[in-house]
Amino acid sequence: MDETEFWEIIDSTREAAEGDPEDHADLLVERLMRLDPDSVLDFGRHFEARYNRAYRWDLWGAAVVLLGGASDDAFDYFRCWLIGQGREIFEGALHDPDSLAELLDHFDEDLDGDGEELGYAADEAYEQLTGAVPPDLGIAPQPADPEGALLDLENDAALAERFPGLWERFGAE
Repeated sequence: MDETEFWEIIDSTREAAEGDPEDHADLLVERLMRLDPDSVLDFGRHFEARYNRAYRWDLWGAAVVLLGGASDDAFDYFRCWLIGQGREIFEGALHDPDSLAELLDHFDEDLDGDGEELGYAADEAYEQLTGAVPPDLGIAPQPADPEGALLDLENDAALAERFPGLWERFGAE
């Protein structure tokens, strides 16, 4: 599976789910189950590589602004959700997290930002196809600490300065 096919699967299942993260995960599992087990593992590798790429302080700060706070687990689920938004939004956020203010048409912190189930879709599909736990994907583990310059995630003034677009749209009360 190449990167284009990976993103096509993400996009088509998100569109069919009309943006609902839980429905998106269910449809993603259904779609992956139409593939052979090796292709499901390839999908899992693509997902995991992007998940690890998004382990960055600046994206964590953006998640804090969007979600009104983000624990370790909430940031993990946010990264899964971000991948689920498709290539344009994912890559745009990696390039400049503050650009999420323009890239996201809407954001409902009660519904959006939590894509936990998307992170399990490849494993679930593989297990249903084979009856076995997926093997190690051979992806380097996520670093112990996020990439980039440390951000004080509890300092509203620092977050507003670092993410002016996001802060104006989602953080200012």
